[in-house]
Amino acid sequence: MDLSVAVWRKSSRSSGNGGQCVEVADNLPGVVAVRDSKIPDGPNLIFGPSEWRSFVIGVKAGSFSNLS
Repeated sequence: MDLSVAVWRKSSRSSGNGGQCVEVADNLPGVVAVRDSKIPDGPNLIFGPSEWRSFVIGVKAGSFSNLS
């Protein structure tokens, strides 16, 4: 998948100290891409819109708060 036009953004809760962050590109047709901000040329995860929406709903509901 060509991600050359992806517009990557970090979470507003991300610290500015280069910590452990993910970046999301949601400007691509039909997919949402996710990458590690520390390795921008590394592998990417690609999700369909409904998969991404389910994940975001789960995060907001605290479904992953007990994971370490």
